[in-house]
Amino acid sequence: MKRIYLDHAATTPVAPAVLEAMLPYFTEKFGNPSTLYFYGREAKQAIEDAREKVAAIIGARPQEIIFTGGGSESDNYAIKGAAFANEARGKHVITSAVEHHAVFDTCKFLESRGFEVTYLPVDEDGLVSPDEVAKAIRPDTILITIMHANNEVGTIEPIAEIGRIAREKGVYFHTDAVQTAGALPINVDELKVDLLSMSAHKFYGPKGVGVLYVRRGTKLTPLIHGGGQERKRRAGTENVAEIVGLAKALELAQEGMTARNERLIRLRDRLMNGLLEKIPELKLNGHPTRRLPGNVNVSVLYIEGESMLLNLDFKGIAASSGSACTSGSLEPSHVLLAMGMPHEVAHGSLRLTLGNENTEEDVDYILEVLPGIVEKLRAMSPFYSQAHSQARA
Repeated sequence: MKRIYLDHAATTPVAPAVLEAMLPYFTEKFGNPSTLYFYGREAKQAIEDAREKVAAIIGARPQEIIFTGGGSESDNYAIKGAAFANEARGKHVITSAVEHHAVFDTCKFLESRGFEVTYLPVDEDGLVSPDEVAKAIRPDTILITIMHANNEVGTIEPIAEIGRIAREKGVYFHTDAVQTAGALPINVDELKVDLLSMSAHKFYGPKGVGVLYVRRGTKLTPLIHGGGQERKRRAGTENVAEIVGLAKALELAQEGMTARNERLIRLRDRLMNGLLEKIPELKLNGHPTRRLPGNVNVSVLYIEGESMLLNLDFKGIAASSGSACTSGSLEPSHVLLAMGMPHEVAHGSLRLTLGNENTEEDVDYILEVLPGIVEKLRAMSPFYSQAHSQARA
């Protein structure tokens, strides 16, 4: 059976060159970076080389890079760390209603610890208004956390504008860049962020390793206590192989970004326009142009996303109906609901995210298969029959 992977927002395969760079650190270069002899120095040097590469790519200083266990840890560290380190100044945090659960649930945790959180609304395209951010800032606001681009609908947020407002008001600003690192150019000074999260497995690196950028002077309470690793900011023996892999993957993503994005946008638009043309009563979710290069998110009226996923899988196509972290949930996407979508429409969402290995033939196969799946499912849907019988009456 022909198999097509269209869930690159959930994870990506490790690039061969990344695996090759990692392999020695599982075998002959196995040393603990905290030891003083040759094996430890060799491992420590590999980490510092990776730190310098990552810093150079995002316009940071090496000492501002902390290696973590992934995007969720980076988000937790940024938000909890900033909140607890600065609660003497205030206990108010600002975020948006469309954040990934790694941010959303962390903010809910802070509320249980006496912090106040403002959840900003978004427009129908999923955009946060910088003016609304400015209006929400209070004298006791200590942190703003807004994602760089949405993991479900692909909308790219006005981070630089929000960063300028945060800086003018003297408020720390964090962005979850898990979906944009390796996909869009990132410069921490241009974005005016104090904290930024990344995760390697979103850009053809290994799972289980990420980055938290922390601007010099930003006060954070450590999330993990123990040893003195990462300049006493994140205890635990470093995962040398995966850190090396992360840096190599980010380096490769940066080198080929322009050409790759041009190709992905062509494929994305071919898929997006084809679906809108071939499937009636289908709605595009997210901003039509201000979106991630490989992201297509649609709602198909009168049927459920899960049914489409199962039928697509039967045809060899891997896709999702939202965030991979909530794929087991029966609840509709909180992102789509925040964008003003009715529950019954949000239940019919489908996310198709393209990657390096996808081709025009892949897109054409989806355009050939999906309309028939939709037609079959609608034929069994009482909602579709009811809506169309009312229309005929």
